[in-house]
Amino acid sequence: MISEASLGRFGWRTQRPRLRVGENALVKAVAIHHVAINVRDLDEALSFDVGALGMLRRDDRPDFGFPGAWLDVGEQQLHLIVAEAPPNVGQHFAVVVADLDAVIADLRARGHRPSDPSPVATSRQAFISDPSGNVVELHEVG
Repeated sequence: MISEASLGRFGWRTQRPRLRVGENALVKAVAIHHVAINVRDLDEALSFDVGALGMLRRDDRPDFGFPGAWLDVGEQQLHLIVAEAPPNVGQHFAVVVADLDAVIADLRARGHRPSDPSPVATSRQAFISDPSGNVVELHEVG
């Protein structure tokens, strides 16, 4: 049997060619089903996510032995888990909104403090922190 080291001495390729990320993967992700975040206080989180951001609480969450909630956000879900939120080092999730200016005005009228909108490519975005410190991007597709 010829060793890989011997093959290399003769200039033969001993390594597979590099593939682009995801190319020839056995699993092909087709969508995001849900994002799970930690929240300190479930009622406070629900007040924000349902009351301020318009998410819908689901009633089909099984009893996992710890408190939490599942919310519908369009075709995706947000899962809330009662636990201390990790320090913010840039992680966030984005929700699509139809009218970013109206959303920002409404949130500010309710006493929340979203950032001013800023352009990103052909879209616009703003950011807001939930009561547990999780960052939510408010994204208007342009």
